[in-house]
Amino acid sequence: MSSSSGGFERDAGAGTVLMLGIALGTITLVVAAALFSAAVVGGARAGTAANLAALAGADALRGLRAGDACAVAAAVAARNRAEVALCTPEQEEGIVTVTVYASAPLLPWRASAEARAGPPQSHFRGPG
Repeated sequence: MSSSSGGFERDAGAGTVLMLGIALGTITLVVAAALFSAAVVGGARAGTAANLAALAGADALRGLRAGDACAVAAAVAARNRAEVALCTPEQEEGIVTVTVYASAPLLPWRASAEARAGPPQSHFRGPG
C-alpha cells in the first residue's frame, strides 16, 4: 500500500499545472485574436478615410468643391478620425493621392492607407 500512496503524492498538483497551462494558452489566443481584430478594424478605418479624403480632394481639384485639394482632404480625413500624412495633387490630370494614418484600438502603432482619386479614365467616358 505504501507504494501506491507514494505514487499519488508524486502526482499531486499535476492537474493544477495542466489547467494553468490550458488557461494561459486560452488567454494568449484571445489576446492574439483581439489584436488581430484591432489591426483589421484599424486598417479598414484608414482605408475608408483615405478613400473619402482622396475623393474630396479630387473634387476640390476639379472645382466641384471650394478650397485647396489637400486642405479639403485633410478636413475629410479628420472627420473620419484619421490624419493626412501625404497629399499629392496632380493638377494636369486632376488626380489626388492621399496617405492617411488612423489610430487602431489596442495597437501601439497606427494603421495607414493610401488612395488615389480623380476623373474617370477616357475609355469610361461616353462618346464625345
